[in-house]
Amino acid sequence: MIAKENIKDFHPDHIFDCGQCFRWEKQGDGSYTGIAAGGRPANIAFYPYEGMQYVGKLIIDNAEETDFDGFWRDYLDLGRDYGGIKAKLRENDPVMAKAIEFGQGIRILQQDNWETLVSFIISQNNNIGRIKGCIASLCEKFGEYAGAYRGKKYFNLPDAGVLAALTEEDLAACGLGYRAKYLIETAKVIKEDNYERLCGMNKANENEAFEYLTGLCGVGPKVANCIMLFSMGKYGSFPIDVWVKEAMNKLYGIDKKNMKAMAEYAEKNFGEYGGIAQQYLFYYMKSGAALKTG
Repeated sequence: MIAKENIKDFHPDHIFDCGQCFRWEKQGDGSYTGIAAGGRPANIAFYPYEGMQYVGKLIIDNAEETDFDGFWRDYLDLGRDYGGIKAKLRENDPVMAKAIEFGQGIRILQQDNWETLVSFIISQNNNIGRIKGCIASLCEKFGEYAGAYRGKKYFNLPDAGVLAALTEEDLAACGLGYRAKYLIETAKVIKEDNYERLCGMNKANENEAFEYLTGLCGVGPKVANCIMLFSMGKYGSFPIDVWVKEAMNKLYGIDKKNMKAMAEYAEKNFGEYGGIAQQYLFYYMKSGAALKTG
């Protein structure tokens, strides 16, 4: 078990329920149980100090203390100063200040490139419940067994070689629909160079990463920006989905159909933290709080 004191700007609901990941489930005690890439089933709990809602003790069960610096610190993005980022984003922006107030505990998970690519191809025109179900089914049917934890069996995401060898008929039982073809065709490309270009995009600039990703089967601009933000460290990426369109329209007065104007606004006003700003806006609008207070 890993136990860390004085963790700041952290709230499990804000992190695991803001649309960036699909393999974690909330438990009755408010903690989240799931699996991170590399076969790591775990439970993550946070205990705020009295009078300090977003500062407290972090407990990661079923994880070794020696694995904290090697994996969990980066995965949970604990080395980033979110307090400073929030101060910069809310400066002279009362709309963003309200969104941040509502989602103060958001942190951007640093997820595996391949898992994020697969997850967000599946996410297209899909709701979160179905996305989770599709990914779980894909892992159970074709992924390697990662171990049991708290009475549940966990499986890794199948690697590119496994998916590349499957047919759309093989994947029918996973409920992927037209996305099955996208996964198979993209897996063939990733397998061909053994993940080299995909993983190399972490060091590429945003334009290069965007061009590479949108060249893959089934990856459009929104999906590409999600992958760049949630696995490649491109924090200026600004994914625009239905909730962000709604937020930019209702809160900033930008026409819902004008995604170019939304992207330009984000680049000008949110800059290098566009993706983090996007998560505050997404969570604020999806929860319904924006329409009540905005």
